[in-house]
Amino acid sequence: KGTLKVGDVMVCGNHFGKVRALVDHEGKRIKQAVPSSAVKVLGLNGVPEAGAEFNILPSEKEARTVCDEREAKQQDEAISSKRKMTLETLFSQTKADENKILKLIIKADTQGSVEAIVDTIKKIDSDKVQSEIVHSGVGSISESDATLASASEAVILGFHAKIDTGVGEVAKREGVQIKLYAIIYELIDEVKEAMSGLLDPLMKDVVTGQAEVRKIFELSKGGNVAGCAVTSGKIVRGKMRVVRKGDLLYEGISHTLKRFKDEVNEVRSGMECGIRLDGFDDFKEGDIVECYTQEKIAQSL
Repeated sequence: KGTLKVGDVMVCGNHFGKVRALVDHEGKRIKQAVPSSAVKVLGLNGVPEAGAEFNILPSEKEARTVCDEREAKQQDEAISSKRKMTLETLFSQTKADENKILKLIIKADTQGSVEAIVDTIKKIDSDKVQSEIVHSGVGSISESDATLASASEAVILGFHAKIDTGVGEVAKREGVQIKLYAIIYELIDEVKEAMSGLLDPLMKDVVTGQAEVRKIFELSKGGNVAGCAVTSGKIVRGKMRVVRKGDLLYEGISHTLKRFKDEVNEVRSGMECGIRLDGFDDFKEGDIVECYTQEKIAQSL
């Protein structure tokens, strides 16, 4: 409603300025715009987000005050959402931690680039980890972006975006990471990589050696030692398990590993050895003793 005229002081989102020119859909300059007419506005100190409403204020001083208050409110909300912790929210946060979240602030040189990046990130499909766009906008990376990133524990991604003077120092002090890109697919690939990095690695058992029990020796002080022949790989002191006819009987660690009467750290394939396990004595001839390690495998989205 109302009429927008050249010279009006406009506030739109967190940006303001005096309207210097109005350009209609045919590219012609006009002096005023009535409801339902589409125009380009020149004069704001930044590019608002698509869909933001605008208002006309009496002076630039009042407009600046409104924008400062909006930015302060945005930062306060981010800080309060980070610090607010009650008994009621503790359980929900614990559950939320199971679904890892990568928080991002996106800045780019044009609104089209911002929308393309945000839309692509939102389409990254994963039931294990999510992304959250804390803020996105057009223009350089400002001190308020760094402060918001610190409050919300977000990473700042810039596409063809410059960094304002002094922002680097603020980011370093607040522990905020700022990454700049010139190619969109590189930005998206690194977002995917970062999301994968939030996932806890999977643990995979890797068998490094097997030995077959050929004879059982009873010890005078109690317990049994399995006389074994190493059939593959090498048997190393550490994690071991006992398998009988395909069934797992024991999983634990070795107590002693001997070659003849000498304590050794490993025995290679084709050699014989004596194995005593911690907490297991029920060996039978034909049992398989496996030596294994655990490796961390990175999860994918």
